[in-house]
Amino acid sequence: MPVNDAPVPPVAIPQSADTLVPHIPGVLFQFYRSHSGHMHFPYLEGGGMALAYVDRQQLATNASQLIEQLTGNDHPKVMSAIERSARWMLPLNTRFRLPFPKAKPHWIAVSANPEPMETGVRWNGIMLDITDQVLEELRLRKLSDTDPLTGLPNRRKLMGQLTHLTSLSTRHGTPLSIMMIDIDHFKRLNDRWGHLQGDSVLEQLADVTQSLLRCEDMVARLGGEEFMVVLPLTSLQQCHKLADRLRHTIADYDFGIGQGNVTLSIGVAEYRCGEPLVSLIERADRALYSAKDVGRDCVCLLP
Repeated sequence: MPVNDAPVPPVAIPQSADTLVPHIPGVLFQFYRSHSGHMHFPYLEGGGMALAYVDRQQLATNASQLIEQLTGNDHPKVMSAIERSARWMLPLNTRFRLPFPKAKPHWIAVSANPEPMETGVRWNGIMLDITDQVLEELRLRKLSDTDPLTGLPNRRKLMGQLTHLTSLSTRHGTPLSIMMIDIDHFKRLNDRWGHLQGDSVLEQLADVTQSLLRCEDMVARLGGEEFMVVLPLTSLQQCHKLADRLRHTIADYDFGIGQGNVTLSIGVAEYRCGEPLVSLIERADRALYSAKDVGRDCVCLLP
């Protein structure tokens, strides 16, 4: 008998949904919210990790405690999604992070359809554990925002943060200053000590610069031997003082090639309320070139 004509063994078919549900990679649920705001899960069954760390019996009578444990923006986000779905009878689609287990919190995606009831709204839907997907998204986002050599934010990440900070500065009338940093004669350094040593200088410079900054400050690598430091709530004079401290620190640092072999030219500028972002960066860039024109290893500012 030809192989492809061999009889196919019978496949067991589940007798009911009750035997199938525990084996699906998700959770089927009914969620109910009364007009008074009381919430509970009349039905909550399935497999995967979404239910491994929750008390189903408690959720059957009161779901508020679980929702209130959601951290960060998750709690208002979930409550807003529930309210919007209930008000407009739109599908409920959201996701949140279960705050347990602490060693590895799990991300859960929710998709459900609302159904108006006499005393409230009932949703029928599914929860899926999307932890692996979210972690992969975060990994890819970090790669897209991070300079692979130094581990610093890259230009893309910097511009997003700088846009946000200039908006805050305009709204609140608070100072914001930046430094544009360039390593002097970096090509000569590479030619003399090699590119591996040049890479090491870039990495060490990133570490030293970060050690001088506050947690709210940011240093990013723009490319090559150019860096930028963003200093919220910092005036031009304060920025100049910090830039000069950084310049002296780097000049005295060994870098594995002896003190004085690595120096910086730095241009500083302060944000003018409402000015285009490109204008702030251009002024810092002009200040940097002024520092190079007067002999390097110095700080110049443009008010």
